[in-house]
Amino acid sequence: MGTTAHAANKDANGSLAEKKPTVVFVLGGPGSGKGTQCANIVEHFGFTHLSAGDLLRAEIKSGSENGNMIQNMINEGQIVPSEVTIKLLQRAMLESGNDKFLIDGFPRNEENRAAFEAVTRIVPAFVLFFDCPEAEMEKRLLSRNQGRVDDNIETIRKRFKVFLESSLPVIEHYNSRGKVRKVDAARPIEEVYESVKVIFSPKIEKAD
Repeated sequence: MGTTAHAANKDANGSLAEKKPTVVFVLGGPGSGKGTQCANIVEHFGFTHLSAGDLLRAEIKSGSENGNMIQNMINEGQIVPSEVTIKLLQRAMLESGNDKFLIDGFPRNEENRAAFEAVTRIVPAFVLFFDCPEAEMEKRLLSRNQGRVDDNIETIRKRFKVFLESSLPVIEHYNSRGKVRKVDAARPIEEVYESVKVIFSPKIEKAD
């Protein structure tokens, strides 16, 4: 059975790479406004938005063998292997029928990044990085969170720390290759989207 699964994976990798899809990694700390901006890009530029976290949650909810394995790993405080997330992303990309993707919240670290490129043979067109000061992200998250503020602040700060430690090396890797498009995400939503539009417009015209 392992051989069949391996062959199926090989097919998925091959057919995806052959499609030469446009992949944009979307990175930004919690509260940087990534989700809102991704929705705008989908609406105006025809991209498919894939959230690694949503795909993992959907797989768990499906009750599949794979979903149960993911749930057990999370329960035990283990990190879900890159290959598992990449397989879910590949499947979603193939099933979408589209060839333009925003991959949100992935790669979370250097290991994710290297594995994605090795497994899919796809190098992202660029990385869209929503750069937002920690104080602003904290303010946004607290205003949309209810409950005990102290707990929230502590949790939020832990999330910032994880983002900085793990995602910044990914941003630096692509930056050294001229592939990072940094957006000042501390501004109002409309202003941020004006900057995003400028980044995406020439890419789309070239593709037509």
